[in-house]
Amino acid sequence: MPWVMQTEKKHVQRSERVKSLELHPTEPWILASLYTGTVQIWNYQSQSMEKNYQVSQSPVRSAKFIAREKSIVVGADDHFIRVYNYTTEEKTREFKAHDDFIRSLAVHPTLPYVLSGSDDMVIKLWDWEKDWACTQVFKGHNHYVMQVAFNLKENQTFTSVSLDCTMKMWNLSSSDPILQVEAHSKGINCVDFLSCVDKQYLITGSDDHTAKVWDLQTQTCVRILEGHKNNISALAMHPELPTLFTGSEDGTFSVWDATNYRLLNTQISELGRVWAIGFVRLEGSHMLILGCDEGMTVGKIVCSENTPGEN
Repeated sequence: MPWVMQTEKKHVQRSERVKSLELHPTEPWILASLYTGTVQIWNYQSQSMEKNYQVSQSPVRSAKFIAREKSIVVGADDHFIRVYNYTTEEKTREFKAHDDFIRSLAVHPTLPYVLSGSDDMVIKLWDWEKDWACTQVFKGHNHYVMQVAFNLKENQTFTSVSLDCTMKMWNLSSSDPILQVEAHSKGINCVDFLSCVDKQYLITGSDDHTAKVWDLQTQTCVRILEGHKNNISALAMHPELPTLFTGSEDGTFSVWDATNYRLLNTQISELGRVWAIGFVRLEGSHMLILGCDEGMTVGKIVCSENTPGEN
């Protein structure tokens, strides 16, 4: 019988709505941004809160670690980006970045760059070694920019998705997109890269209740992932296991085989709509972290020999 991936719930941390999750590369920390305007750092080993930042009176939709600077960068609905040193807890920078809600941030893996995407339909590139100067503005979307993500294989490029139903690829040196795909029939909320040995794919999640896998070389959709009953609000490729996770506003998350895109399992989050997905290793086990309406849940990823219909 085919193997199925499930999660066993290990810990639930109730809070206000969690809009984003970020895992520290070396510390056992989860960075969670909340709809209440708060950002928290949780220790997933001790299951305790390490730090708490009251960032804004407006929702915080994205927060990222800049580990090499011992900092976090935060984007909020008040249009501001703020930077905090997580060692001293000092706020080191604060500036108006956009003319509308900031939906998404992305930190470059090696260069001193942060991308921000906003409801003002603009993406901006910030250089923290130049005192957070805006060094490039990317225009082309005609609705809210919901997520931006750097391409880890070709780190001079990045992707963006929008409620205008398009997915775009950009080069850091040009303000115009190098690729544009009309990807869904409704707005797109989330995107991630899927890299194979000789090919690279993009996965998009949409308000049309589907996720789609895109071949970047041919610019074609190679698979449609169906099954959610509401908007797909989060997705993530597991960094080690050949699996893709999708989360939805229907309150469920699904696990897909990344080699053939077969649905392996669907489970209820138990904390409402799923807004963010992350992964950690804990005591030798692979762990799944979900950010939801009512907080955060951490579960152990396990494999069973059941068929999908038996779960």
